Amino acid sequence: MPFLRHAAINEPGNSGPVYPFSLPALRKVDRVDLDAPVTFFVGENGSGKSTLLEAVALKAKLPPATGMPLELDETIASVKPLADAMTLAWRMRTKFGFYLRAEDFFNYARQVKERAGGLDELAEKHADDPRVAGYMRAQRHALDDRYGEDLHALSHGESFLKFFQSRMIAGGLYLIDEPEAALSPQRQLAFLHWMKEVLGAGESQFIIATHSPILLAWPGARILSFDHAPVRFVEYGDLEHVTLTRGFLNDPESYLRHL
Repeated sequence: MPFLRHAAINEPGNSGPVYPFSLPALRKVDRVDLDAPVTFFVGENGSGKSTLLEAVALKAKLPPATGMPLELDETIASVKPLADAMTLAWRMRTKFGFYLRAEDFFNYARQVKERAGGLDELAEKHADDPRVAGYMRAQRHALDDRYGEDLHALSHGESFLKFFQSRMIAGGLYLIDEPEAALSPQRQLAFLHWMKEVLGAGESQFIIATHSPILLAWPGARILSFDHAPVRFVEYGDLEHVTLTRGFLNDPESYLRHL
């Protein structure tokens, strides 16, 4: 069973055409149902799917998987009015989970590498003090055990999967924005496999904004389309992302000759 049941949006009466309430998919939306183990937000760029995901993460007070606390992140400050106008209905709260934008991952990998380098330098600096040097080496080994010796030494997709495998556990609420940006089609299937492992190990919930027909094919997922105003549930086979991709793969020339 999911932790988060729905998000009610109490749009301010004076919001008018002000972002984010001006987004067509979010106008006149009283409630967004999220009561499924896996929910996808899908829609064109600028349709509002990432905006709603960010607002839910803010309201739920989810920790970011990378970077600073969300309430201090200036890049999502514009969605705070939506979060303030939102009420979340919980079946039960969980202390596990995170919010992650794929675009933040490389910065995080760099931070991990810098931290590992700093621990190595401190261990060398205090080589004559076994207690301090030993502690620094133990911290470095803990980083290696959790993330691998160097996330940068892996491909983007490999390091992204390594990150998920080290951070996602059963019993968590995970809000993820466009994970396919870092993943090849094969790695997307590996990501779905890891989701299955986490869901099978205990109650967990995933809310994912995506363009990927591969991810969207998750059996039993609830799919919210932001290409409609207001946002509404759609079937996988009715998604434009799916029909366009299928049509292109069946006959790419019919699309390319119009470019």
